[in-house]
Amino acid sequence: QVQLVESGGGLVQAGGSLRLSCAISRFTLGYYTIGWFRQAPGKEREGVSCIRPSDGSTYYTDSVKGRFTISRDNAENTVYLQMSSLKPEDTAVYYCAVAHSQCGHPELLLLRLWDWGQGTQVTVSS
Repeated sequence: QVQLVESGGGLVQAGGSLRLSCAISRFTLGYYTIGWFRQAPGKEREGVSCIRPSDGSTYYTDSVKGRFTISRDNAENTVYLQMSSLKPEDTAVYYCAVAHSQCGHPELLLLRLWDWGQGTQVTVSS
């Protein structure tokens, strides 16, 4: 069974940056999509970004476009989420997930498609 371990979360001031990592084991990046999601207290889990290594396609939700960048290291089976210009509203638990799907908005809405990591907390102070 695939294992996903997130790291890199923490406390940062507004305007700062963080890079999240998702180490994926028992799995080979191929015709799958890796996604980043987040869940703030009292809110539903939302898709933030995804990447499909087989064709390099990526997707970003509107609220993070131009601020977040998703990338992957196939040799290390690791996916990254570089987050810049962070805002207090970015505060959430961030989850890495993998799905046998395309990478796009519809796929990020279907939470049942995904296998999940344990999450990492990101807190942005104002």
